[in-house]
This record gives sequence, structure tokens and C-alpha cells, in this order.
Amino acid sequence: MSEFGALSVIFDLDGTLVDSEPNYYEASRQVLAEHGVPDFGWADHEGYVGIGTRETVTLWRERYGLPVPAAQLLAALDRRYLELARRHTRAYPEMRAFVELLASADVPMAVASGSSPDAMEAILTGTGLAAHLRTAVSAEEVPHGKPAPDVFLEAARRLGADPADCVVLEDAAPGVAAAHAAGMRCLAVPYVPAQADAPEFATASLLLRGGQAEFTARSAYAWLRDATP
Repeated sequence: MSEFGALSVIFDLDGTLVDSEPNYYEASRQVLAEHGVPDFGWADHEGYVGIGTRETVTLWRERYGLPVPAAQLLAALDRRYLELARRHTRAYPEMRAFVELLASADVPMAVASGSSPDAMEAILTGTGLAAHLRTAVSAEEVPHGKPAPDVFLEAARRLGADPADCVVLEDAAPGVAAAHAAGMRCLAVPYVPAQADAPEFATASLLLRGGQAEFTARSAYAWLRDATP
């Protein structure tokens, strides 16, 4: 057992560990344009940050009146996204350093994401994060995506951890709400700092309003150490 006792850390993937939102935006823009929605912009995309791909395409069908089956939209989105993600996905340097610090301290870690299993594998392998993050859970493997707690609870189960001993790192309101519903502490690093006043972020144990610009591996490590019973 590490110096952190029974602590386990669960990371969201997109917007938390890696800057994948530009790829998701471009994939979304392309798919929607193919189905008669030509003016999908970045501001529109920000409303889907933190929402799983399965839930996203369901919302598209409702919002844009798309007659296409959700499964067909999801397959198209995943295909486009994987093409982009395999070309380039950037891991945030301080998050990578944080993962390495936790690994050196033998802290159990997992990734829990709304992305598909294939997308998660491609990103974790391509960035080299898979070397330390061997437990990965997709929302497609559980009944409900975020803000339901299912994906975080499944990650804790696979780690053999009590949810009360888990700390989640999240960038979006649905993920923070999911961590709270799972009975886990949360270190929130908003991908869109302007959304930091959303009520969900008020449940975080630590909120870095400046997002990734405010996050450092050393300060997060020190906070975890000081907050561990």
C-alpha cells in the first residue's frame, strides 16, 4: 500500500488528461454537416463537453430533428473521431506529470470516460498514458453515462476500491455531478473556465477555476497528500 493509504484516483479522459475536444468538435461538425446541419460551431460544441458520445447523438436527434438512428450517428462520430485522434492527441503535460507522480507512489489509478472503448484505447496508447493507466472504463460498458455515477463506480469496482476512498479528476459539470453521486471526492479542472460557476462544480472538494492553466502536478499531489486521512 502507498503512503496515501487506501486512496485511488480516477481520471476523466477528454478535456482532463488530454486535449481531445478539438478533435471531437471537428468530428461532430463533419457528421452534422453530412446530415444537414451546416452551422455547428465551437460555442455549440461547448454545450456537449463532458457528455458521453452516446448521450450526445441522442441530443442531436432531438435538437436538430435528425431522422437517422442514434446507433448510425454514433458509429459515424466514433469513426471520424478515431481518424483525427490517431493523427494527434495532446496529453496535458502537467497531467502526465501528475500520473507519473502517482504511479511512483503506487497509487491505484483508472480512467472513466464517456468515449468509446476504441477511442480510449487509441488515445491512451498513442499518448503513452496506457503504461500507467491500465484500468479504463467506457460509459458504453455501463447502463448510464455521466452525470449518473455508473462509470466511476465501475472503475472503483475494478480497482477494488471503496468509492469513499476515491478521488476523481474532472473537467466538466456532468462528470463532477457523477463523482458526487458516486460518493467520491473530486478535483475539478474546468475545460471551459467560464462554466466554473455551474452548480455542479460547487460539489467539488477542490475547484481550480482557471482550469488547466492553474493545474500543476506538484500542487495536486500535495493537496492529495494533505487531504488523505
